[in-house]
Amino acid sequence: MLVMRNSYSKSQECKLLAGTKIVGKWHRNPYHIVRTLGAGANGTVYLAESAGGLVALKVGINNMSITSEVNVLKHFSKVQGQVLGPSLLDVDDLVTTSGTYPFYAMEYLKGPGLIHYMQNRGAEWLGLLMVQLLGDLERLHAAGWVFGDLKPDNILVVGPPPRIRWLDVGGTTLLGRSIKEYTEFFDRGYWGLGSRKAEPGYDLFAVAMIMINCAYPNRFEKRGEKPLALLKERIESHPSLKRYRDVLMRALQGKYDDAQSMRAGLLDILSKDAVQSPRSKVKKSKSTKRRTIKKKERKPSYFVEIFLLTSFLLLAYILYLFGQMM
Repeated sequence: MLVMRNSYSKSQECKLLAGTKIVGKWHRNPYHIVRTLGAGANGTVYLAESAGGLVALKVGINNMSITSEVNVLKHFSKVQGQVLGPSLLDVDDLVTTSGTYPFYAMEYLKGPGLIHYMQNRGAEWLGLLMVQLLGDLERLHAAGWVFGDLKPDNILVVGPPPRIRWLDVGGTTLLGRSIKEYTEFFDRGYWGLGSRKAEPGYDLFAVAMIMINCAYPNRFEKRGEKPLALLKERIESHPSLKRYRDVLMRALQGKYDDAQSMRAGLLDILSKDAVQSPRSKVKKSKSTKRRTIKKKERKPSYFVEIFLLTSFLLLAYILYLFGQMM
């Protein structure tokens, strides 16, 4: 069943209800709508069944915006290295009694959102996932694009092994142009800390704000005349962020020239944490210190072994990620 409604832009928006069957005008590929996944300024994304399995189907309002997104997805497929966005599967038109609407089908990525994934996980996982994200951004920037509307809502964690994947590419903008779409909390212009020009620093600011958002899932509003001081206070007040303070502050102030530099800063912190964790986490009281010296000389305690193994695995994973993203 099709329902037509007016959008805020005074353009006709096509809303598809669960159970609706549509067939593309040109390629004649059939799709059964399962449910709505999300909606934005340029259209609505649905989960749909196709002949090849589940897909994400985006039905747009106008050809210009959909064509732009399709071109971005096509370009992503040509970028060397890891897959940056969902794979493009089909591009067609949907004909209804009220008009014709462009749509495209893309790979359906299944996994929790970033903030949901980070619940009950240690701060080192935030760093590891951001290392992945920055590696992808480095390749995107090298190809001449800025993601633009970078936020947790547009990021999934798939796997195992855990891997960052991007969703909505509607805000992706060519370097040097004005950002097409943004969300205030992740926009440096909103915080008065930079312009909305599409350049690497715009995305790196958003990465810092994504890390802050993971620590403060409900977000918070800008207040006062010193927004940077507010962000610094929030970073230093949260144990998951404090360890990344220097990297975050540099990103917020636009002091990184590229994603690789910010990524190197995070890797340095993670590497040091992996090496130092046995010393910092194993504590003994003064009253038991003498009694345990001889035992320590003979054999490490169970907890020391666990910390050493955990640190080794973390360091190995960091080195693995580094090798994959070079």
